[in-house]
Amino acid sequence: MIRILLLLVTVLAPLPALAHNVIASVFPSGDAIEGEVGFSSGDMAADLVIEVFDNNGNKLGETRTDADGFFLFTPSQPITHIFRGNLGAGHVAEAIMPAAEVAGILGETAAADSAGASVLAGTIGSMAPQMPGLSDDTRAELAKMLRDELRPIRQELSAYKNKSDFQSVLGGIGYIFGLFGLGFYIAARRKLGGKT
Repeated sequence: MIRILLLLVTVLAPLPALAHNVIASVFPSGDAIEGEVGFSSGDMAADLVIEVFDNNGNKLGETRTDADGFFLFTPSQPITHIFRGNLGAGHVAEAIMPAAEVAGILGETAAADSAGASVLAGTIGSMAPQMPGLSDDTRAELAKMLRDELRPIRQELSAYKNKSDFQSVLGGIGYIFGLFGLGFYIAARRKLGGKT
């Protein structure tokens, strides 16, 4: 009985790898696509090559993350963009921006993807500040300031989401152990009840 319990504890014990989920996300940022790559532990992937592909696997280009794990890529076609970065040890980060969002950045209609459907773009330049009377340089500077201010918030939200998922897994394992304990208790009661 004790051996079975020890085996279950060993098999179901949380492994350190569970705490290092890969975080990868992309979002419109003015006339570019901004993204971040890192781990749920808060460690971001600095100086990582990010390759960009379309739905057919054709390489559209590449970029590199900065010291905080962020990257910028300027699209040239309104098609789906797939961003991939190899973090080593079997960790591959992947984030996808659909054609409709890329088309919104470019102010165009989405091109037909490999799925064969074309999607109309949303609001043109929805993420860029639309303030009359400001020069393009001022707008670009405002967009950069907003990106820099929002980065820590996005990182904290991603880490919190992954932490919550990890806590849910641990809670589920706790329920499993509780059910096994209840089963062992009932079996022991029946066994003791049958001898008297």
